Amino acid sequence: MTDRDDIVEALAVVAAAIDARDWDTLRARFTPDTVAYGARGVDGLVAQLEAFIGGVGVTQHLLGNHRVTVDGDTARSLTYGRIHHVGAGPREGAFYECMGEYDDHWVRTDAGWQISRRWFEIRIELGDVAVLRPAQ
Repeated sequence: MTDRDDIVEALAVVAAAIDARDWDTLRARFTPDTVAYGARGVDGLVAQLEAFIGGVGVTQHLLGNHRVTVDGDTARSLTYGRIHHVGAGPREGAFYECMGEYDDHWVRTDAGWQISRRWFEIRIELGDVAVLRPAQ
């Protein structure tokens, strides 16, 4: 596989890990000192995700339109994302969906390509953002 293929595959693994709440797999795809969604460090990232989707029902992260630029042992990917969140508990029956673009910076490590910085720019929102909530 090419570096581009490896990064696109890693993006799919990250999306599936978030949907499965598989935090160990997610941790393996980010550098320990990552900055993602405003959180610092991989532990901060996991804590932030748990705070936003820990009390959500099913989620599905759909990715596409990958643009990957590799420069030696660093890379940048821009990827469209459409993320659907199903409400649970008091928000059962509601949904929140956002669409936008992931901007990821990557470094090649002994463990493979890892995200060192991630940002998601939301461009479209549908539904009830109050669906996002921590586990009770």
